[in-house]
Amino acid sequence: MNRQHTVVDSPYGPLTLVATDGVLSGLYMTGQRHRPPEDGFGEPDPRPFREAARQLDAYHARELTDFDLPLHLAGTPFQQRVWELLRTIPYGETRTYGELAAALGQPTASRAVGLANGRNPIGIIVPCHRVIGASGGLTGYGGGLDRKRRLLAFESGTPAAALF
Repeated sequence: MNRQHTVVDSPYGPLTLVATDGVLSGLYMTGQRHRPPEDGFGEPDPRPFREAARQLDAYHARELTDFDLPLHLAGTPFQQRVWELLRTIPYGETRTYGELAAALGQPTASRAVGLANGRNPIGIIVPCHRVIGASGGLTGYGGGLDRKRRLLAFESGTPAAALF
């Protein structure tokens, strides 16, 4: 397994991008919960991340709403199913943990969906920020609730103070 990483700027602070064998396998925010140790990120090398950085810039410029990147999502089969489902949530929309559990055919698994959501290794691109609580309120987010609020406000075109 060959790994590289680079750090790119964003409105949400520095983002560390990690590639495994040349394919994006991580996007981590500063202070993110479940952020792996940096000694596992590999050597610094911006080359594998040119397209990911371009698409992130386009997203932040409101020119891109759907990422089109090959991803290496390492996790359990259940986590992978949840992460694939996250990628189907349209830009500017949200889903509840219960809705995702029902879509997986496991309507009582909302807590397990939440745990898998929290372990998402490629934030923003795999939009775990688009998942909210059953009451419609914000719930945990590995990058912090302030970042989640800001991401949701950005995508909906609503001031962050007006949300939740």
